[in-house]
Amino acid sequence: MRYLVLLLTLLVTSARADDAKPFKPADYPPGVQTALHYANEECDAQEGGEVTFAPNTVRKIDLTGDGREDYIVDFQDTRCGDRETTYCGTGGCVMKILVKLPDGSVREVFGGHVLRYKIMAPPSKRGAARTIRFDLHGSFCGGFGPQTCIKQKAITATPFAFKQP
Repeated sequence: MRYLVLLLTLLVTSARADDAKPFKPADYPPGVQTALHYANEECDAQEGGEVTFAPNTVRKIDLTGDGREDYIVDFQDTRCGDRETTYCGTGGCVMKILVKLPDGSVREVFGGHVLRYKIMAPPSKRGAARTIRFDLHGSFCGGFGPQTCIKQKAITATPFAFKQP
């Protein structure tokens, strides 16, 4: 009986893996495609070869509270040829946040290196912006390398950046 359960589990798992769609930048709006093009430019500059995007490179979520899908582009699992560090380093990995505007276009509101991020619980007020907690390199809080610096930001259509003191 155990073998039958194991066999069924393996069949279901392999079926799900076959159903996974390959990542295609063309599936996203032009503004997101532009953000993704950064990976190609950076890989070309380093003569690294072909860019491979992970299935989770782009995350769709309403961050601004306006009911439109916004985008988080996270290059953590993106590969440039056989290199694993093209988009990541001691300061984290390249991340971009893009918001959809009322006219349907997409605006990049953040682009930088992030160690980790967490989208905080939705606000109780309907239509309010979501807050993201960013774990950054220690230098953004006056420290150094391994000292994590935590910043929080409510995401709106206004561009922002984190600056080192």
